[in-house]
Order: sequence, then structure tokens, then C-alpha cells
Amino acid sequence: MDKMEQRNKRKNRLIHYIVISISLTLIIINTYFIKINIKLKDNIESNQEKNKYNENQYNSIINEFNQLQKELTQLQNIDTEIEETRKEYYQNLKLFEDKVINKETNYKIAYITFDDGPYDLTHKYLEILEKYNIRATFFTIGLNKEKCYDNKSKSCQELYAKIAKYGHTMANHTYSHLIFNGLYSSSDSFINNVKKQEDLIKNNTGLTTNIVRFPGGINSSGYLKNDITNKLKELGYGWLEWTASDGDGGYIKDKNTALNNLKNSINEDIEVILFHDYSYITLSILPEIIEYLQSKNYVLLPLFYQSKMVNK
Repeated sequence: MDKMEQRNKRKNRLIHYIVISISLTLIIINTYFIKINIKLKDNIESNQEKNKYNENQYNSIINEFNQLQKELTQLQNIDTEIEETRKEYYQNLKLFEDKVINKETNYKIAYITFDDGPYDLTHKYLEILEKYNIRATFFTIGLNKEKCYDNKSKSCQELYAKIAKYGHTMANHTYSHLIFNGLYSSSDSFINNVKKQEDLIKNNTGLTTNIVRFPGGINSSGYLKNDITNKLKELGYGWLEWTASDGDGGYIKDKNTALNNLKNSINEDIEVILFHDYSYITLSILPEIIEYLQSKNYVLLPLFYQSKMVNK
């Protein structure tokens, strides 16, 4: 083989190597770009999925918000409807009371009231009242109600809401009821006690009270009477006493005595009856009291601010 031929072979072999090298390089580069393209595509699809998820999540939150807003509006409307119904109810009670006063009906009215609660025993009172479909008036206090006076293992705080839930009138008996320990030391002391109990009732029931009863009766306020009643009037409060009682605020030896006390004190077309929801004796005769009053043509009703019995 001559030199020329050998040179041509080496040249062709070199060209072949160069072609193979270039081909391999192109394959590697192409593979690299394919991988990049696949990764970019995956990222794009992943972002699209994320965006789709975020969009769904956003729409879900918006829908939930709109639903809550709708429910809130409905609740606000319900509150308005309840308040309107309550006003209409008291207006009708006033019309009925006027008929009783003017003797345009044979029916009479008994306003059953309970002082000094709530107590653990109040649960039992509420059960009996509910059984007879009776609405009463509860003059509540606030001092030491974190634990029930008659059951220290229980809290009586929940009872404010329960009394209101059953449709009874929530009334104010001052926060402390401390007749001989500062309540009547000044008119400001009394009024501050009223405001404090008003706040407690409002916080626990959502209701604002406008009826108050003086602990021990209005005569317990002594020379402060006129000043206190004027200030109560400025606050939009009315006050009242009672016309009948079974004597459960003091000593009564048995339920027959209590029942006779009550029957002997009932003689008016409109009565405000004083009970205490700590009394086991009153609790034991409450069904009989209700049936007795109804047999005497008394309609048992909750008190309301416009009533003739409330001093304004």
C-alpha cells in the first residue's frame, strides 16, 4: 500500500470519529433539552394544579363567607322579629290588664314573682312553671352566684340564660342585696348595684331589664326613697312591691301554713305575688298554688314595664 492510500485511510477514519463525536454530542444535548422541557412541563402542570387548587380554595372560602353572611342577616332578622313579637305580646297584656281594671272581663291577673335567685332549686321551679305553661317574673341578684348558695358544687350563672330562654321576665333586684351592709348607704350605692346587675343580666341573656324591686321593700331605703326613685326613673326603670305572699321570706313551719298565708292574702283583681325560689316549701305547693289561682279565674302572667303595678 502506497503512502497516498494510507494517508486517505487515516483521513477517512478521522472524519468518521469526528462525525461520531458530533452525533454523540448532539444526542447528549438533545437529551438534556428533552429533560429540561419535561421538567418545565411538569412545573407548568404543577403550577396549573396549584393555581387550580388555590382557585377552588378561594371559591370555597368566598362561598362559606357568603353563607355565613346570609345566616347572620337571617339571625339579625330573627332578633328583630323576636323583639317585635315581644313588644306585641306586652301590648296585648296591657290591653288585657286594662280590661281587668275596667271590669270588662271576669278574669283576674296574678303576677307570680320570685326574689333573690337564681338558686340550684330554680331548675325545679322552672320545670313546674313549664309544665303548667306559666310565665313568671324573676328578680335576680348577682353576688356569689358563681356557686349556687344551695349547692356549692354547681354554678348558678347559667340560670340567667335559662330563665330568659323559658320566656320569663328578667327583673333587677340589685347586684348585692346587702340591705344591712352598704346597699342603702347612699342613693349612688343603690343605683350602682342596679347598673351592675343590669350588666350581668345583659351579658348572660342579651336582655335589658327595666323593672326593679327594692331588697326588703322600698321602706328599707328610708330617707333615700325619693332620690333613688327619681334616679331610677331617669334610667328608664320602674319599681314595684308585692300584694300577696305565702311568707316564705321568713319562717313558716309547714306547707299548709304557707298555702293558707297565700290564700288569705289574695283579694284583688290584680295581684303581685312574692315568692323566693330558694324555698322548698313554696316549691312543694307551687302546683297547688297555680291550680288554686286558676280556679279563682286568675290568669298568671309575667310582669312588664307598662303594667299598672309598676311605678314609673
